Amino acid sequence: MPDIKSLPAILILEDGTVFNGTAFGKKGTSTGEICFNTGMTGYQEVFTDPSYYGQVLIMNSVHIGNYGVKAADVESDSVKVKAVIGRNLEEKYSRFMADASLQEYFEAQQVVAIDGIDTRALVAHIRTQGAMNCIISSETTDIEKLKKLLKEVPSMNGLELASAVSTKETYSLGDEKSALRVAVLDFGIKKNILNCLVERGAYVQVYNAKTSFEELEKFKPHGYFISNGPGDPAPMDYAIKTIKQILAANKPLFGICLGQQLLALANDIPTFKMHHGHRGLNHPVKNIISGKSEITTQNHGFGVDPKAVKANKNIEITHVNLNDESIEGIRIKNKPAFSVQYHPEATPGPHDSRYLFDEFISLMNKN
Repeated sequence: MPDIKSLPAILILEDGTVFNGTAFGKKGTSTGEICFNTGMTGYQEVFTDPSYYGQVLIMNSVHIGNYGVKAADVESDSVKVKAVIGRNLEEKYSRFMADASLQEYFEAQQVVAIDGIDTRALVAHIRTQGAMNCIISSETTDIEKLKKLLKEVPSMNGLELASAVSTKETYSLGDEKSALRVAVLDFGIKKNILNCLVERGAYVQVYNAKTSFEELEKFKPHGYFISNGPGDPAPMDYAIKTIKQILAANKPLFGICLGQQLLALANDIPTFKMHHGHRGLNHPVKNIISGKSEITTQNHGFGVDPKAVKANKNIEITHVNLNDESIEGIRIKNKPAFSVQYHPEATPGPHDSRYLFDEFISLMNKN
């Protein structure tokens, strides 16, 4: 059997653009919405982030895989991206603590990848043309055949994916005797978000995305956490209903990423599909309340409608993106509920925003 990296591979975008490269990871064919991440480190955490479910990821940094992989450096139990695109996907690595190479990891996780792509040109194309579906194959280079397969891929717009990555069974973390209990609605939560809550003394119980408010209340939580996750928030009627019930009960609530979008929808603020989304470790955000700026980790392709947010008298804008002025944080007036569009746990990324977990703890202690 020939070495996988000697095989040709092809990438075709929905607009007909074709890129040729070489195979990496598993030999096969994969499809999804193409997106890009600008982070230079933390690729394993990115690959295992459930928010990327259904997407083909361009790693814009030139060298990916050069420090190998480690079993502990994951945000979920498996790789969640549908495929990976890189300029130099490295099989050799030099990290003393690494367990395996990126090639070995992709083979074990059944991940199709394509190497040798001019990722700068590809990212520039996506920035201009916007997010779209794509197909990668190291099984065939028959362009017409692949284009037919690509046409069958559903649009991310209107696609409900959170329930596909949510936990099937309820589980707990932290000290059962803790004075604070947090009920977590899992729409694709990252492990380090849970760690940030547990490190601050919370006992957390993680529930399936479609768990009813009545079932969540049996835990007698002091607060609710609404997690990040993949897909379009608009079709998630089941989640919006639960969040409305949490708000009606005046329970402390903290939402991250998809959690912000769902909190907005629960307050009749529409969401929208962004042109190409925010994904990386260096997005500048201004905290309007404190006047301070934060460098943030982000991963989202949907946002909340800024005009509707500003017109809603019950909503206070707390954070704004300094690149495009998109809404990065909101707070519900007269309710103990707030959210941010970015990832304050920041794994990978800077820890400028971890104070938000402290604010959630403080909110629960006050209530």
